[in-house]
Amino acid sequence: MSGPPYSPVFRAGDWSCISGQLGITPDGLAEGFTAQLQQLFVNLEHLLQAHDLSLEQIAKTTVFLLDMADFAEMNEAYAAFFGQHRPARSAVAVAGLPFGALVEIEAWVYTGT
Repeated sequence: MSGPPYSPVFRAGDWSCISGQLGITPDGLAEGFTAQLQQLFVNLEHLLQAHDLSLEQIAKTTVFLLDMADFAEMNEAYAAFFGQHRPARSAVAVAGLPFGALVEIEAWVYTGT
């Protein structure tokens, strides 16, 4: 088997599930919380575009934070990224994330009418 044992995007009827995105660049994990957050937004946007999906179709996100002390910064960057679009969201603290990441975001995208 090559690649990860999951799909980055999985369509199920009128929904597409976007696997958790990290702030990974071609050179590895971005340095620091702010850089990771900005990079994961870039990665999320690229994944949406590659699957003919749009930011405005995101109905729900879950944000995983290694440290809840980063919540305010995440919230500000999240609001800037989504603009006037306000999908439902959960934000939870976790004990650890893959590759030592500080933040991860997954999304549910509604593709129906």
